[in-house]
Amino acid sequence: MIVYFYMLARLEEQFMLKKIQNIAAPLGIFLIFASCGSLKQPRTVFTPPDYTEQEAVDNEKRRIAKLEQDLPVKALWRAYLLGDAETLAMYQSKLFEKLKKAVEEKKYSDALKYYKSLENTGFKDFSAPSMSISEISANFTKDIPGFSANPRLFPKTIAECVDATVTIWVDKGIKFENGAGYADRVIGSGFFIDERGYIVTNHHVISDIVDPKRKGAARLFIKLARDDETRIPAKVIGWDERLDIALLKAEVDPPFILELGSGSELSIGDKISAIGTPLGLHGTITGGIVSNIDRKLTSGGGVFQIDTPINSGNSGGPCIDSKFRVQAIAFAGIQQYQGLNFAIPIVYLRQDLPFLYSGGKRSHVWLGAFGHTKKEGLEDTGIEVQYVMPGGTANMNGIEAGDIIAFTDGRRINSIEDVQAVFRSAVPETIVTCSFFREGERKDALVYLDERPENPGYEIYKSDLIAHTFVPIFGMELTPSSTIYSRKYTITDILNGSVADESGFSVTDPVYIADVDFIEDNSVILVSLSTRKKKRGYLDITMRIGNRLDNHYYF
Repeated sequence: MIVYFYMLARLEEQFMLKKIQNIAAPLGIFLIFASCGSLKQPRTVFTPPDYTEQEAVDNEKRRIAKLEQDLPVKALWRAYLLGDAETLAMYQSKLFEKLKKAVEEKKYSDALKYYKSLENTGFKDFSAPSMSISEISANFTKDIPGFSANPRLFPKTIAECVDATVTIWVDKGIKFENGAGYADRVIGSGFFIDERGYIVTNHHVISDIVDPKRKGAARLFIKLARDDETRIPAKVIGWDERLDIALLKAEVDPPFILELGSGSELSIGDKISAIGTPLGLHGTITGGIVSNIDRKLTSGGGVFQIDTPINSGNSGGPCIDSKFRVQAIAFAGIQQYQGLNFAIPIVYLRQDLPFLYSGGKRSHVWLGAFGHTKKEGLEDTGIEVQYVMPGGTANMNGIEAGDIIAFTDGRRINSIEDVQAVFRSAVPETIVTCSFFREGERKDALVYLDERPENPGYEIYKSDLIAHTFVPIFGMELTPSSTIYSRKYTITDILNGSVADESGFSVTDPVYIADVDFIEDNSVILVSLSTRKKKRGYLDITMRIGNRLDNHYYF
């Protein structure tokens, strides 16, 4: 019996939208013969250096020296791990000079990570900079649009809320299909948050403007709700692909600006209204209720599910409560199903705005690990580490599978949602504190917040043996079962709720991996394999399973 079993697992059609459209897709079964293709694995797997050996110490000092030029905080962290007081003091001194320069040049994001990293590695003499860390933090958030908005411009009616929204136009010129030319454009929505003309929208609305891979010019415009004929030029200030948020600016005096809520003010069943330009219809408002406040549909955190109609063109528009405050940003709807629409909680925008206002692409952080919330009864008690990537921050600090992370950056971590909330506000390339438990014993460490890759699962696959990478990617732990055939494995563990679990695999099932492919710019993995499932009466089955290589369990 030869079967092709392909799990969609929320594959995207167009970034977020396709992810949403496929969440309810059924499993498809097709007849196909699996080919025996390539199966690449790394030649070597990184192991942390043994600093009890002098050769390892000398090699590490050379690595640190190379890191210092481009990654000075990482160099300091590696010097701290080395445990050599003289080397640590030298790189603390180097980073302190960069801190002073960052303060002088008003690069407060850099100053924050330098100050915190020095402080956490035991540096004491901060007398030279003219600012304390609290003053640096205050300057980092100074003049942020939306944080100190002018109440005089807040709407007092629904009609005025509509006037605070705009239509976003991305003009990509002309496209040709079947010998005919068509206007190539993207239409979305946005809303004013500041009297200086700052506008919030979705990243996927303006992605063609900031995509370095895209060939050809694209121009950005907005249209005011009161004037749907005049196109006003706008520019992208900052964007966050992971949270699907972007900050724009237009040289215009907005008639009204919307007040940002907190997101925590909404509960299931509360009324919410969406304003935007669905199907090109300017200034449209639709109403409904909040159906759920924590749908796990993005890697950045849970989102709101609302039954308020969201259509093409609504993306980036505000979702407001009864007091006319923005509580969420519309970003996706499942058009073939009624009442299934989704919005980004406004708390994510609040955490993101200082970085967006700084300009450019917003990068996020991670430790190079994978895990789930650890529960004792009905209580969340921390994050159970289920996989650690070789060479990653967690691995370098000695964190292992089975450890329970309970504190990060001085904050109590009860769940995977807690650590994602901490990381959404974190500055990449910062050294922070971390505490974890191993067999009941508390261990403290200083971890380096590395820049999160676009597809963490792909980086893991490149860094480790396939038997280990299948834990975070598919939720199955494999053990080689043959010294002759390198593609033969036995399943030794299955994570509850994982792709492997939902695909009907069991512990002790044999697995032969025939081929591994990556699609959608390495964001999706497809694996051809043969097995004899216990749950299928040990019949020979050839399958093809797939999964996305990013979700919120990578941290």
